[in-house]
Amino acid sequence: MAGEKDVRLAGAAAAAPRGLAARGLDAGYVGRAVVSGVELEVRAGEVTTLVGPNGAGKSTILRTLAALLEPVAGRVLVDGEPLRRLGAVERARRLSVVLTDRPRTELLTCEDVVESGRYPYTGRFGALSGHDREVVRRTMLLTNTWGMRDEDFMRLSDGQRQRVLLARAICQEPDVLLLDEPTSYLDVRYQVELLSILRELARTEGVAVVATLHELQLARVVSDQVVCVRDGRVFACGTPAEVFVPEVIDALFDLEPGSYDPATGAVRLPAAPGRGGEA
Repeated sequence: MAGEKDVRLAGAAAAAPRGLAARGLDAGYVGRAVVSGVELEVRAGEVTTLVGPNGAGKSTILRTLAALLEPVAGRVLVDGEPLRRLGAVERARRLSVVLTDRPRTELLTCEDVVESGRYPYTGRFGALSGHDREVVRRTMLLTNTWGMRDEDFMRLSDGQRQRVLLARAICQEPDVLLLDEPTSYLDVRYQVELLSILRELARTEGVAVVATLHELQLARVVSDQVVCVRDGRVFACGTPAEVFVPEVIDALFDLEPGSYDPATGAVRLPAAPGRGGEA
């Protein structure tokens, strides 16, 4: 991206992260698996998306990868180390998360919210150094949120808050960035901008990015790897060219054969009753 957003986060590329992995992972709630047998490798410098029907377990997998849910079985590894062995501060330095939940804040500016992403680095008193403030500035420029830095976070639109929360997550300078439906609440312009930011982070900073997405066309464009989740298991996994084909997408979403058009990424509607052709 050109202009002010063409910036780099100082020091982020030096860590040379290896990424995130799930081994024999059963993910669920209160000891009951919703999704079972997940084998996943998310390499540094690549974008992996989870797609599938509502209720298939995509968000459950993501929350388990983020250590917000305990695995029912199996392991999650970050840079080759078991996630459960990492302390809270080290985990926050390695991994950051953007969820669909909207945090409630009182009298915090957007810059205050983004600055909270530096707390894993600030020590017990939470004082930001000059370097921390520069990372905040660069991150807000990257996410096109610097212009709203003095605005009350709670007075923003949902789409604006989403971008600020993304800035906070990037500000942690993580090895792994996890996002649950990050394009929700965003119009087309900001959907494209957000996905461009994710690709830039992956390519230039070596971040391993994992996101759940509903928009198949966006997933096809942004992904290096696509994981299809259905009926409590990983239904298919591969590159966009391997996954976004009629036989996979039609079966994944229970569509009529031939409904998915790989040339356009669109789904054809069935013909209306009593009419010829397509609806």
